[in-house]
Amino acid sequence: MATSSAHATPVRIPPLQCPFANEVNPHVAEASEDSFVWLKQSGMLNEADMLERYRGARFGWLTARAYPLVDRDMLKLLMDWCIWLFAFDDGFCESEDLSRHTALIARALPEMFRVLHDIETDQPVTNVFARSLRELKDRIAAHAERDQLDRWSTATKEYIFAQVWEAANRESDVVPTPEDYVFMRRRTGAMYPVYALIDIAGRKRLTPEEWHHPEIRALSEHANDLVVWDNDLFSYAKERKHDKARHNLVNVLVTHRGYSLQEALDEVAMMHDQAVAEMVRLRASVDAWGSPAVQAYVQGLEHWVRGHIEYSLGSARYMHAWPSGTLWAQAS
Repeated sequence: MATSSAHATPVRIPPLQCPFANEVNPHVAEASEDSFVWLKQSGMLNEADMLERYRGARFGWLTARAYPLVDRDMLKLLMDWCIWLFAFDDGFCESEDLSRHTALIARALPEMFRVLHDIETDQPVTNVFARSLRELKDRIAAHAERDQLDRWSTATKEYIFAQVWEAANRESDVVPTPEDYVFMRRRTGAMYPVYALIDIAGRKRLTPEEWHHPEIRALSEHANDLVVWDNDLFSYAKERKHDKARHNLVNVLVTHRGYSLQEALDEVAMMHDQAVAEMVRLRASVDAWGSPAVQAYVQGLEHWVRGHIEYSLGSARYMHAWPSGTLWAQAS
């Protein structure tokens, strides 16, 4: 990795094409404060320094950019859900005590899955993440039709189960192949669980036929790829220090294709631009047949793609991990 010495070529973070609207929910400040209180009360993260890092990371601004049109109460719920995903990832999946031990994560699955499947037992829910997941599911259910809730539950279950795959790779010190990584990153990145809330939050329900339409599935997949690939690009330096960046597209390309760091960054940016072009092409097709709910869903995907870029470019969580001489391009 390039250093900041006078003789080193500085790393250049390439520009990312993104023609989608850049908006922020006006309720971001008050909803963020309320959501941080919820995080502290949940018990998921008890360390004072971790909580302070979460306050400084301003995760609520990501949610506010991803859902700029919802009302304050709905924004708070969405923030709580996104905070749960970050906390689960940081406090459980990537904790030094748990993340390398596949069996420990796997043994947490039954409580999570009982919550997601509404299975009642005499056994109490002891895992703090499962308890907060149950609360969130009940709150989401108050706004969702049965099929909408099932989409969210299924996507969340797939995300949780995919963490076992990541843990197995850490345990065996494996960097997955590009093909396996791209396939599994669509599940480990938690984007389908947040995309499943777009029509719930917007109160414009997609019918099952619309949800499963090939063009909507393709748009969702491209939007998923864009957010997780962009995240890998921005977070590479941070992840390199923490987890050898095993689960990062930049490192996957360096490891398996022999790219230099700059070549890998440029390749990820090229993949990004191609996926954006496909979203634009598909959007033109969907505009010819899509209902208002479909149009709102596609707009929600676009908000997520643009919102994640804007949030990441302003996030100390990612920016400060790179060498001081790193050259940063803006989205265009």
